[in-house]
Amino acid sequence: MLSFFALPVYSDSSVEKGRAIFEEMDVRESGFGDFSTKQTMILRSKSGQESRRQMENYVLEGIGSAGDKTLVIFRSPKRVRGTALLTHSQQAKDDDQWLYLPILGRVKRISGASKAGAFLGSEFSYEDLAPLELDDYDYRFLGEEKVDGVAFYKIERIPRNVDSGYSRQVVWVHQQYYRFEKVVFYDRKETLLKEVVFKDYKRYLDKYWRPHTINMVNKSDGKSTDLLIEEYKFRTGLNEESFTQASLRRIK
Repeated sequence: MLSFFALPVYSDSSVEKGRAIFEEMDVRESGFGDFSTKQTMILRSKSGQESRRQMENYVLEGIGSAGDKTLVIFRSPKRVRGTALLTHSQQAKDDDQWLYLPILGRVKRISGASKAGAFLGSEFSYEDLAPLELDDYDYRFLGEEKVDGVAFYKIERIPRNVDSGYSRQVVWVHQQYYRFEKVVFYDRKETLLKEVVFKDYKRYLDKYWRPHTINMVNKSDGKSTDLLIEEYKFRTGLNEESFTQASLRRIK
């Protein structure tokens, strides 16, 4: 019987080096506490037609072995207002996700292979919106690459969750700042599926680098989704009570 984790077999030092880079990223990300943002989501068709949504994003850092928690709330347009996605990331097991649909007045659990589905018509999947945990993947260092004079590590990561919509991902990590530059996603048939690019970084609290533009492009159909992010607000006093299923029904 196939277990939740299907570990690829690599015997060379590239495995240790790939994981070590992500361990360093994890260390640099620790201690932020919480943050929130306001965002504009732009959905763009292959022909260039656009639709826009306004949303808020809240993140609470996990303590100890607990994973981070996130809450995405749509504020406009009217037809999606109040729709919310709550995620509890888990260390070394499947994340918990719930979608609140105000028009139905109910909370729907997102589980298993459903997480590979598109999030409200965007090019982001539910899986893409879950906080990253170090043990969600196995890693392999592929080499170094310079783009416009900037040096990046190139790393392959393979999802351990057998229900993931991806067979593997290739990640470009900034060598100096240990932040994401680009991720290329391959589907379960090993076909190039999507590419996400992170831009317009700013540093907060003299430590935490955050992008202000995230562009996800579907390579199979030409559609794309942009996230335009306003200034991040850190350590605003968010607590566990704001990240429960019950709290979803209290959203105004």
